[in-house]
Amino acid sequence: MSKRVIVVESPAKTKTLQKYLGKKEYKIIASYGHVRDLVAKEGAVDPEHDFAMRYDLIEKNKKHVDVFLKEMANAQELYLATDPDREGEAISWHLYEIAKEKGLLKDVKVFRVAFNQITKTAVQAAMDNPRELSMELVHAQQARRALDYLVGFNLSPLLWKKIRRGLSAGRVQSPALRMIVERQALIDAFEAKEFWSIEADLNVDKQDFIAKLTKYEGEKFEQFTITDEKTATTAQEKLKKLSNGELTVAKVDKKQRKRNPAPPFITSTLQQEAARKLGFTTQRTMRTAQTLYEGVDVGNGVEGLITYMRTDSTHLANEAVDEIRNLIIERYGKENLSDEPRIFKSKSKNAQEAHEAIRPTVVTHIPDEIKSFLTAEQYKLYSLIWKRSMACQMIHATINTVGVDFNCGEGNTFRATGSSIKNAGFIAVYQEGTDDEKKEDDEKFLPELEEGQVVKAKDIAGKQHFTEPPPAFTEASLVKSLEEHGIGRPSTYASIISTLKAREYVEMDKKRFRPTDVATVVSKFLTNYFTDYVDYDFTARLEDDLDAIARGESEWVPLLRKFWKPFKHLVDDTEENVKRSDVTQEKMDENCPKCEKPLTTRLGRRGKFVGCSGYPECDYTRSVGGDEEEEPETIDRNCPDCKEPLIIRHGRYGKFIGCSAYPKCKHIEPLEKPADSGVRCPDCSKGNMVSRKSRYGKIFYSCERYPDCKYAVWNEPLDAPCAKCGFLMTTIKTTKRRGTEQVCPVKNCSHAVPYEAKED
Repeated sequence: MSKRVIVVESPAKTKTLQKYLGKKEYKIIASYGHVRDLVAKEGAVDPEHDFAMRYDLIEKNKKHVDVFLKEMANAQELYLATDPDREGEAISWHLYEIAKEKGLLKDVKVFRVAFNQITKTAVQAAMDNPRELSMELVHAQQARRALDYLVGFNLSPLLWKKIRRGLSAGRVQSPALRMIVERQALIDAFEAKEFWSIEADLNVDKQDFIAKLTKYEGEKFEQFTITDEKTATTAQEKLKKLSNGELTVAKVDKKQRKRNPAPPFITSTLQQEAARKLGFTTQRTMRTAQTLYEGVDVGNGVEGLITYMRTDSTHLANEAVDEIRNLIIERYGKENLSDEPRIFKSKSKNAQEAHEAIRPTVVTHIPDEIKSFLTAEQYKLYSLIWKRSMACQMIHATINTVGVDFNCGEGNTFRATGSSIKNAGFIAVYQEGTDDEKKEDDEKFLPELEEGQVVKAKDIAGKQHFTEPPPAFTEASLVKSLEEHGIGRPSTYASIISTLKAREYVEMDKKRFRPTDVATVVSKFLTNYFTDYVDYDFTARLEDDLDAIARGESEWVPLLRKFWKPFKHLVDDTEENVKRSDVTQEKMDENCPKCEKPLTTRLGRRGKFVGCSGYPECDYTRSVGGDEEEEPETIDRNCPDCKEPLIIRHGRYGKFIGCSAYPKCKHIEPLEKPADSGVRCPDCSKGNMVSRKSRYGKIFYSCERYPDCKYAVWNEPLDAPCAKCGFLMTTIKTTKRRGTEQVCPVKNCSHAVPYEAKED
């Protein structure tokens, strides 16, 4: 029998497929993601030769490529079964090219198979209906990768020269950063305005409710009709006098409205809802969804629990709709089933209807029934997906709304609103969340009221309010805004956000993005000098052009050519004609108190500060919006290197001890002396292992002789050699799944035994 090789991306998927396809007929191996990438140096993309791209094997995946090539030496059939998206297609193409370059594809039949879900039926159907590699998808991915390289490799060095080393810019990352910076600018520039509402505290049959003034002295009462306490008090007293403790029902409006369920999840809506309802980051959502897609053992062996999680399509397969509708009848009754199957139209022009929305592969896997087989994260996310999929085929919710107008003398009207659910419909299973939601008055219940009825007014009072700035972005609202602007695609949202965090362009404050001072300067520089390339519409049009390549409607090289020439000209012009001070300094309408020269805001290592334009002749500085910088705090000790006094300094990661003679002497030491573990360093055997804090505040353990000895571990050292390999030290590791264990830190040693701390 011929030898058949199947290549997937993840090792978890190999186990699931092996179960469905058997071990005898197929050899299933994993690529562990991308196997090749552009060489990490200039010239990886060559604009002079039709943007020829030079690739190299990714170092960490070389061993997996070697396994692939070894298996291909005797193969007669190759099935490329990487993920069913643009990136997956590119990985398959790279594997194909590697094997072809090695001469391993002679007389080998090559097939491309794609699994939208990893169930036995879907896998068998894909294997029975293979296709060829889609070069349109490959070219679209290559164009995207080339554009990202050309932007990053040209803009990032420019940022290094004009602002600070270590910065980066990206084709999609930079417009996203601009979005966050501009929102913060609106928040910072916002000036709160005072306004007043007038409310009547009413009571009917022992039920209290509120009515708000909507008409005053014959005129419509608007937000800024009353803007000060004096006017509010006058109006309040006048209305109290007119009411004499009672208001009369003038009009009762009763209506019914229908609320339809949201479509099943696509990538962006899953990320938004998981952020709102579960508090998940986009990365955590995608990581957890990946495990549900690749397969979990829920009692009958490993099987994929959801369809592919990177999708723009809200389409559901007919058989999936039938299964969902049958389960609705079984669990919730036929009366809660929509009359006809709901069909949802995808907003994305590039959504492939052959792909599906994110849904359970087997809807009868009820979340609570398989909970014991799932991790806490998997259960929460699977429940969300299952409920949304069920709700989308259920009947609409019917809501009764009521609005009641009350007269208070001539020309004055109060209004109370409320609502009640007549038929919950889909809401009984799932209701979509919203960003920055506020409790609306019409969510309250009102008593039964009739026209002409006199209602007791317990009080009429003014209520002070202030307008609020727009909220800072959360991960959910940023993804929503990126999607609305057409920036990025399902597979890119999580990486955009993680890059902004990793580059320290943003800080999270109560789960909201706050741009750092560096981010503000970078965004302003790009907006001023590379306006088109961080323009939202330009970025969206470029995404559409890449989608057109994927659909086979456009060629990729002409697109790159059209982009490259004006972009390169702008980079060269900016490098030559823009000074660093133009970017990092901003003149203030204030003179230096020391030398009378103009003051400027500058970007330093710790963010923005105010400094004299006469520097270095004048050394005046102060914090932005503050006073002159305080004298540094000294400690009763001299520098061991140059004998000058030591002082407490502030760095980007907090306080530390440094030499007062800096920059001539660069001696530094931590403010808190690292705690000695008493365990000898197993690498150099000269120093002890001490506990330190990483830049992100995480505790780790390293040799006290650093930087002479760079040995370090994350887990607490234990002065006991490994019983298996004899290594001089072991560590204490605690996980939820295995508890606390004594483990060997040597990578290839599997020694791990339960550990109990000895009582003192």
